Amino acid sequence: MVPANPLPIARTLAPVFQSDSRRYFADSCAPLVQAVSASELQFAALARGHYPGHRLESGVLPGLSTVGHWDAHREQRWALPWHRNEGIEIGYLESGTVEFAVDGREFSLQPGDITVTRPWQLHCVGQPHLRPNRLHWLILDVGIRQPRQLWKWPHWLLLSQHELELLRTTLLDCHQPVWRAKAEMRHCFQEIADAVESNDAAGNASRLAIKINELLLSLLHLFQSQPTHSEEPWTGSRQTVHLFLNRLANERNYVALPWSLESMAAECRLKSTQFVHYVKELTNKPPSHYLNECRLEHASKLLRNDQTITITAVALACGFTSSQYFATIFRRRFGVPPSQFGATHKRTDPGLGENVADL
Repeated sequence: MVPANPLPIARTLAPVFQSDSRRYFADSCAPLVQAVSASELQFAALARGHYPGHRLESGVLPGLSTVGHWDAHREQRWALPWHRNEGIEIGYLESGTVEFAVDGREFSLQPGDITVTRPWQLHCVGQPHLRPNRLHWLILDVGIRQPRQLWKWPHWLLLSQHELELLRTTLLDCHQPVWRAKAEMRHCFQEIADAVESNDAAGNASRLAIKINELLLSLLHLFQSQPTHSEEPWTGSRQTVHLFLNRLANERNYVALPWSLESMAAECRLKSTQFVHYVKELTNKPPSHYLNECRLEHASKLLRNDQTITITAVALACGFTSSQYFATIFRRRFGVPPSQFGATHKRTDPGLGENVADL
């Protein structure tokens, strides 16, 4: 495979997505880097940005963030934890079995399974460790971090505008992350792997471009030929609000920001009336009520896990500007004042993670 020192990585980590309130970063694949350094598996990749692998030169296949594969012949002592990527990720399991989860849904991948994840989807690979497997992937950055943003397909994609639009709408609307690959898709990944391993730098870009085009066209045909199992037809706006509400529920630093109705709506790129409609549809509550409930849940976890923390500190850490108001609605919600909550509730909460909660 790739010769020695296969994992150069750019030192400057640019944010995957930046809003007025927070930055999100791409997965750095640190467990994978350590495993390759320890010679626990074979690895080959071409990459740019955060991702490990031989550097793709500037101007060569722009939008291709990483493409490669690993080959683990024995049980691994690591996994890729919950993370997001900055582009559309397509994975293919050639051999072995891999535990895979996305947005809280768990799958046991079998040989011939293909996965599709989008930039806003939390996912992990291996739970808790990876079994022997050979896994392929590519991540294509189309300029989006949230569902409502404008897609910018790389110029080297040769699919027609109609085909690209069909692919875009399917990727947005379909909530089926695991598919059975067709034979031509397996061949595409195998030939992509050959191109990645090749020392023919001059010919690699052309080979990769041809095979990735073939792969995307096959993926579109796969979507069209097999019925999807989407639970409901999510719109871009509705899904954006769903993702925003999940962040409030799961990320204390996020919920602690000085949100107003206008700023929450702006974060979701919606008008206030549209935002209120979607929040009520998803939670049966006005946005301000849902925001306070999230803040109170985060406050209760702080109080459970740190009985020495002051009430004012808890209030400020969870986004309340008045400790008196916080104490009033906390007592209304939990039946006891916050000063007594930590002493009467066992500290069984493991802490806040990035797992997406179902609304």
